[in-house]
Amino acid sequence: MRKIAKILIVIPIFYLLIMPVYFTSLMKTGFCGGITIDLKDSSDFHFVTKRSLKNIVMSGKVLGKPVKELKIAEIESKIKALRELKEAEVYVAIDGNIHVYADQRNPVLRILPNGGGDFFLDEDGVIVRKRNLYNPRLHVVEGNIKISQAMLNGVSIFDTTIKNSILRDAYQLVKYINKDDFWSAQIDQIYVDDDNEIDLMPRVGNHLIHLGTIENLDGKLRNLEEFYDKVLPEVGWTKYSLINLEYRDQIVCKKRIQ
Repeated sequence: MRKIAKILIVIPIFYLLIMPVYFTSLMKTGFCGGITIDLKDSSDFHFVTKRSLKNIVMSGKVLGKPVKELKIAEIESKIKALRELKEAEVYVAIDGNIHVYADQRNPVLRILPNGGGDFFLDEDGVIVRKRNLYNPRLHVVEGNIKISQAMLNGVSIFDTTIKNSILRDAYQLVKYINKDDFWSAQIDQIYVDDDNEIDLMPRVGNHLIHLGTIENLDGKLRNLEEFYDKVLPEVGWTKYSLINLEYRDQIVCKKRIQ
């Protein structure tokens, strides 16, 4: 029994010692037979496609090439350079295939600055330049927005090196709106004026909402919802051209000129 027990112990140890050497040797003498792409959230955002990732890998003419000659680190570096990706990993499996795993960024809002350009801001505060015709259904922030070179290089708007960015306020506003079914459906666009204050453009009602800053945001929108419920149905949704929420616990309206 002791001999059998020793054999049963030795076999797994032998396997653990020998198999890595065997597979390493196999990979060194093998050839690349294919490419496998695992792209997370590809059906939701379409910022990057499996085809585009495969084209990057194929640019190195990898198929049929000896595994030991594959420049995996170089391929991974090219893929990680895609700002639309949150993370990426490239490796060669035992089967000799190149495997690519990539996770796309999750956009929170779209940015259209007065100075030109079209961007997305993701949940980590990273700005991604819009590159294709695909437009996910997001709130749009327009107006006096400055996109610095640091932001374009991938520095998050929440980084302490990014000073006085109105995009922080826009991000918090959109996150708040998205958590509320009523405001998510009601607010269409967000505009930043020359004083770095925020205007909201509703889907229902021919008026502009001046929010000002996001200070006391919950109170401002709570007052506005009550105003929508009790006042506008009585006076009419076209009576006012401007609804100003800038002042604490007040709503100041400007009548529409007939």
